[in-house]
Amino acid sequence: MQEKHIFEYAVIRVMPRVEREEFINTGIILYCKSLKYLNCSYVLRQDKLRLICAELDCQELEKHLIAFKSITLGQEKDSPIAFLPQTERFRWLTATRSTVLQCSKVHTGLTLDPDETFNKLLETLVL
Repeated sequence: MQEKHIFEYAVIRVMPRVEREEFINTGIILYCKSLKYLNCSYVLRQDKLRLICAELDCQELEKHLIAFKSITLGQEKDSPIAFLPQTERFRWLTATRSTVLQCSKVHTGLTLDPDETFNKLLETLVL
């Protein structure tokens, strides 16, 4: 029997007007310590974002999402955060902040396959 592994995840959200607390789910970040797995992906839905904030600079937002993903994968050469261990990168990326790009609270679960779980969460919560 395969062993189930504890994982943690958060939904990456775009909140163009923080004071209004309206947001669009735009990605997922998932961490599984026992498998040394950390991954994130996003889908920038400009049509949806324009509905709640027509003046949002989507090109600038995409630059931040690219940096977010690069830090997740430990590839962002200009960020000291990218050189931290996976656990610390996950905690830093999912920390509470009041900016346009935010994460939900961290949720936990059990998985046999983190890639499969990641894809299912992305499909269910973002797409």
